[in-house]
Amino acid sequence: MIRLLRERVSDLGFSVSHTTRPPRRGEVDGVQYHFVDRSAFEDRIGRKGFAEWAEVHGNLYGTSFEALDAALAAGGDVLLDIDVQGAVQIADTIPEAVLVFVLPPSWQELRRRLETRGLDAPAVVERRIANARGEVAFAGRYRYLVINDDLDRAVEELASIVRAERCRIERRMEWVETLK
Repeated sequence: MIRLLRERVSDLGFSVSHTTRPPRRGEVDGVQYHFVDRSAFEDRIGRKGFAEWAEVHGNLYGTSFEALDAALAAGGDVLLDIDVQGAVQIADTIPEAVLVFVLPPSWQELRRRLETRGLDAPAVVERRIANARGEVAFAGRYRYLVINDDLDRAVEELASIVRAERCRIERRMEWVETLK
């Protein structure tokens, strides 16, 4: 979904998160995640090196200020792929952040998708579904909701949100001022 969104929307950066979980088959350090051990992650927490971080499914995940700053320095908007714990932290510290909650069409479909990709043991799939059910309680803290029942349509909705947010008057006042 993220790759497709970035193909459709120009100047959309992506901040690669840190995690303590081991890489899955085909994942590359620095591309999908920065893979670090728990000690290094906790050290960065102690140094206040994360814009947001959370423990999810028994592993630590976080967006470092360093990665966020690098993505922002590249220009354009920055996309974060984070869970609700991180999103709440971002919303509290960066009020202009636009939160989009992506929801599966049903719990049965989420289960099917997790099982089909074959990356997690059955117990992990169950834990992920249980966590997802709990995360829905936070949907009201988000500005937008996208239901991922059709990938192409969901990506287009996300692209429309980015485009609309870029047109908000407060983001374009500088342009207005140049015309006065």
